[in-house]
Formats: sequence, C-alpha cells, structure tokens
Amino acid sequence: VASAMKDWAIEKGATHYTHVFFPLTGLTAEKHDSFLSPDGAGGALTEFSGAQLIQGEPDASSFPSGGIRQTFEARGYTAWDVTSPAYILENPNGTTLCIPTAFVSWTGEALDKKTPVLRSMQALDKQARRILNLFGHDDVAMVSSTAGPEQEYFLIDRNFYFGRPDLINAGRTLFGAPSPKGQEFDDHYFGAIPERVLAFMHECERELFKLGIPIKTRHNEVAPGQYEIAPVFETSNIATDHQQLTMITLKRVAEKYGMQCLTHEKPFAGVNGSGKHVNFSLGNATQGNLLDPGDTPHQNAQFLVFCAAVIRAVSTYAPLLRAVVASAGNDHRLGANEAPPAIMSIFLGDVLTHVFDQIKAGGAKTSKKPGTLTVGVDVLPPLPMDAGDRNR
Repeated sequence: VASAMKDWAIEKGATHYTHVFFPLTGLTAEKHDSFLSPDGAGGALTEFSGAQLIQGEPDASSFPSGGIRQTFEARGYTAWDVTSPAYILENPNGTTLCIPTAFVSWTGEALDKKTPVLRSMQALDKQARRILNLFGHDDVAMVSSTAGPEQEYFLIDRNFYFGRPDLINAGRTLFGAPSPKGQEFDDHYFGAIPERVLAFMHECERELFKLGIPIKTRHNEVAPGQYEIAPVFETSNIATDHQQLTMITLKRVAEKYGMQCLTHEKPFAGVNGSGKHVNFSLGNATQGNLLDPGDTPHQNAQFLVFCAAVIRAVSTYAPLLRAVVASAGNDHRLGANEAPPAIMSIFLGDVLTHVFDQIKAGGAKTSKKPGTLTVGVDVLPPLPMDAGDRNR
C-alpha cells in the first residue's frame, strides 16, 4: 500500500510526504519528509515504507498536552487514519502527499481532536448495532455519524485589513469606529454575490473538488461582507478533516484576489459572527438513516428509540456537551451579540412533539400529515407543506 501511494504521489509531482494531524491548538500540524533516501553509493532512491506510512514521531512536548508530561519528555506518535483518504496538496513549486493521522502521546493519551472523534464513533457503532439487533436486524453494517458543517466567513480587502492591527493580531475588533453599515435592512443575506467574491468562490470550489471535498452551497450571509460555503454531508471523521482543509483553502485563495478571509467567531462588533451550523445524523448502509422519522413516525419504533436516546443523552450529558463547545471564541460569539451558550435545548417540532405526547399519555396512534400550500397565484404550483415548522 505504501509503495502504491508513493508511486501515485510521485506521478502527481510530489517530492515529500507529511502526516497531517490536528493538535489541541485548533489548527492543523504537519512535518514534511522527502521520499529520497541515500543509497550508500553516493546516490539516492525514492522510498516510502509501510512503517513510515503507519507511524510518525513528531515532537509532542511542543503541543498542548494539559501538563500530563514534562517538557523534556518529547516523544509522541502519529498513527495513520485509514478511514480518511490521503490527498495531494499542490504548490506552485511542487506537491506533497498528505496523510491524515491521529496524534497521541508516548503514554497513550489523545493529544488531538481526531482520536476522540474516532473513539466516539467506535462506541456509537457498538451500541447502535446492539439496538438494531434487538429489532431483528442480523445484517447490520457499521453505524457511523454523519456531519455537514456550514462554514461562515468574512472577506475584506487586504488594504483595509493591514490598516487594522487588532484584526491582524487578534482576528477581531478591539478598537475603532463601528461599521457604517450593519444589518438594518437584511439586504445582504442571499443577495447577489459581488463579481470579485464570486470569482474567489469559483476558484475555491475548484481547489476543494481536487481534494475530494463535496462542496454544494454558496451564498451571501447576513452580515455585510459575510459569506457561507457548505458541503454534502459525510462521515463525521472525514467531514472534520475536510472542514480544516476548507478553512485553509478559503484563506489561501482569498489572498490571490486581494482579500483576507476571516473565520473568527466574532471578527466585528455589532454584526453577526461566523460559526458552523453542524447538521448531523447517524446511519449505515443496510438500515439507512436511523434518525429519519418516515411518513408515520408513530409507527416507526426503531426511529423513536434512537430519537429518545438522543433526547436523553442531551438531558443527561448537557454539561459535557457544554464543555465541548465552550471554546473562548465560541463563548465570545454566542455570549456577546447572539444566542447565549449556556442554554441547551431540543426542539422536536409539531409532528414529533405530538407523537411523544401520545406516548406519554399511553400510546401513539396517529402522526400529523403534511399538507399542500396554495399560494393563490394560478401560475405557481401547489407546494408540498411540511406538517410542522423547522427548528432554528
């Protein structure tokens, strides 16, 4: 496998390989090594062994570790994540083979974001299969969570950016006059995309397609100068890796168009900040989406069990969920001008609330049916109308 990966990478112009990992800095990390090795006779050969593919040894002392070891105890390991595809990173002067990896300490503690995700996905698969077996499913494929993160970002002209030391050093407003235009008329949201920005988006999408990232959506966001990009959902682990690549690509391509891309959660005071609405579900290849209620959710016992499990998990482990999202940037965004982060809730919508109310009363017999919305204009067709409003 290592030999085939090396041949593929060299065919694409690669001279180096790197294990890409995700330390607790909130960023990516990588150390590049050449494929060339001395042959002992004054020359060099291209080599890439299985051992080099499977495991690397970066310096673990220079990354956040929670103080579990002394600074001089430096050993750490990267371990090849076979579930996330390797990719080629292009540069005007060459290309690099990038291998997604997990990052752990010499004593086995997770020092990254990928290892906990993979552990949680393994636990989810084990318990979800156990429940599916209770419903008589013998042929059960691996159950995995899926995610589709919507990435919001700001674009500003680099000349203005370099006039703002607070943006350069902190990524957000620390001083200066308020924006002359805010969100008073909501006229930026879904507005016509400026030509310069659209050219940037086109190039971003080309670069992301090269990396296998299934980008689907682009549009103006609410705040002036704010935009959004979103992919088709993928397995959560791959979606996480692709999100890091998406942010890197947005920033890199923006510079080519004389703009600076800001992904800080709250770069400007008084207007919407940037975040990721993460749409998620869970399912597999044999049973499909386990959180799909179907047309008659009151009869879909399997869905109701998984739905109730999610509700109970949020109720039971709310402090843990709160800790997961309690980064400094996220709290600044959500606690400043937007929804307070300490409030966690589940909104089921009219259809599922009706079903669970019936279960509480002794048994569900009916589900609310979708209807038809007639607009009152002959040239517009009747529209299918959902049985309940959406959760926002």
